[in-house]
Amino acid sequence: MESAVRELPLVGKIPASSLARLPAGEKPILLVVSDTEEEFDWSKPHDRNETAVTAMRKIDRAQRVFDEYSIKPCYVIDYPVASQPDGYEPLQAIHGDGRCTIGAHVHPWVNPPHDEEVCRRNSFVGNLPSDLEEAKLRVLNEEIARRFGAPATIYKAGRYGVGPNTSRILEKLGFDVDLSICPPFDYSPEAGPDFRDYPTGPYWFGRDRRMLCAPSTGALVGYLGGLMRPVYELANWGPFLKLKAPGILLRLGAVERIHLSTEGSTVKENIRLTRWLHTRGERVFTMSFHSPSVVPGCTPYVGSEAELTAFLDSFRRYFDYFFGELGGVTMTPLELRDHLAKGTA
Repeated sequence: MESAVRELPLVGKIPASSLARLPAGEKPILLVVSDTEEEFDWSKPHDRNETAVTAMRKIDRAQRVFDEYSIKPCYVIDYPVASQPDGYEPLQAIHGDGRCTIGAHVHPWVNPPHDEEVCRRNSFVGNLPSDLEEAKLRVLNEEIARRFGAPATIYKAGRYGVGPNTSRILEKLGFDVDLSICPPFDYSPEAGPDFRDYPTGPYWFGRDRRMLCAPSTGALVGYLGGLMRPVYELANWGPFLKLKAPGILLRLGAVERIHLSTEGSTVKENIRLTRWLHTRGERVFTMSFHSPSVVPGCTPYVGSEAELTAFLDSFRRYFDYFFGELGGVTMTPLELRDHLAKGTA
């Protein structure tokens, strides 16, 4: 039994024994996670010279919304944010007041040491040699410790880019929670990980079953049951994609893929996803967004002042549903880990 426990993975086939399930009567729990990073052109190849973090000066636009609901978001910050005053100073003020938690977020192309070629495959840090993946995270966490008084113990790989060595590295460096898994998305066409078969809820991993993985919340939703995945993938295949098959299936309510986020998902879609998973026993939900979205033009999701207003309002409308109609509560990733470890309501 001991040897089986010591093999619990972060990536690969997740055994049922490692799932961290809450009772059906438990109040649903919401985590809010910000991929806190530099501004760059999403339509162009990655560039080591794109390291501006001026949008962080406006992060209070989102933080004020979280404060309204007594939410402590987790800002997983990358090297440009952790190493430049424009990036870390606004967060120091929020963190110093106890209004957020800080995690680590590796964008390998802008995170030293720069010993790899900048290319699509290497934008997933888990594809790098183990020693280089570890070195990048170690350098980032040393910077975080300098700015916030302690190293991060929460991790989210940039581009969800975990790999076969990530679990060992996280355990070695003293991390407690990983937020990198993103079901049901498949990044293998870009040489990234494939999360289609991963659980939607949290699970324990690592040699000593000590670390918790809390995935980003996402799922295929619809009435096709076990046929949803093959039908969805067929609809997104060349000829059917040209015929706009995914949109047809969505309008029919047959199958749609939803990611719990204020970017790329509407409030109605986020609520539909949450209801779908909640009725099927899920009790932990993770909402995510990118920090540069607080300034129009910095991400594809917010291009104008009107879209910024809608972006911020979508948080409020979803929180009203989650804490009101659903009767949910909020936690930080570390609070969730402690809560699940105790196994108490």
